[in-house]
Amino acid sequence: MAEVVVTRTADEASRLAADHVARAIAVRPRLVLGVATGSTPELFYRHLARRLTAEGTDTSGVRAFALDEYVGLPADHPESYAAVIERTVTVPLGLDPAHVHVPDGGAADPFAAAEAYDRAITAVGGVDIQILGIGRNGHIGFNEPGSSLGSRTRVKTLAASTRDANARFFADPRDVPVHCITQGIGTIREARHLILLAFGADKSAALAGAVEGPVSASLPGSAIQLHPHVTVLADEDAARELTQAEAYREAWALKPSAQSF
Repeated sequence: MAEVVVTRTADEASRLAADHVARAIAVRPRLVLGVATGSTPELFYRHLARRLTAEGTDTSGVRAFALDEYVGLPADHPESYAAVIERTVTVPLGLDPAHVHVPDGGAADPFAAAEAYDRAITAVGGVDIQILGIGRNGHIGFNEPGSSLGSRTRVKTLAASTRDANARFFADPRDVPVHCITQGIGTIREARHLILLAFGADKSAALAGAVEGPVSASLPGSAIQLHPHVTVLADEDAARELTQAEAYREAWALKPSAQSF
């Protein structure tokens, strides 16, 4: 079972995740970080940027791979994930842009681009720490319900509920792309450490299913149960439907001080 840390607030959870990643970068300057987009990891990136700056950490060797990208948006579109990653990850963390990778959603052949992206992750030795959020329908990355638990990076159709959730980022809801390139669940599971962030009551059902429910393609986030090293960081609202929440709190409170996630 995943290690579940229930915190009072999203800010506290984000700070804990940032502290862990900052320590990992200090130990491994060429760390490969898997980065997610959306509103969930924004606090995490801000905390991580502050800590790296305060400690003067050299991040020039860190490599980053985004989970996904819309198909059909130019890279310079403000809501393309290439643009989002640049302004929330690359610049604040001081990463070398040449070391930051996002699927090529503007490629003439997005299917070939997806396969190439999967190979690029393998070529650097895989992801060390993968940051994840979870959608209200249980998706991780853009792996919608029904996605194979062994899937690789590929082109997917976004569910209507996902497009509706992302419409707030676009001036016109009709501008939300229908297709994406996303790392597959099998690709995500190859990362050495998964850190899943979940905040807010609207994520509570999906989180409970992912952590405590049966492993099923109907709830893609449940695939984290198949991974040997997972840390879930959830605020009180997101944790409200976890049946073992008190056990998770006790395990965290009694964890040896020398042991990180």
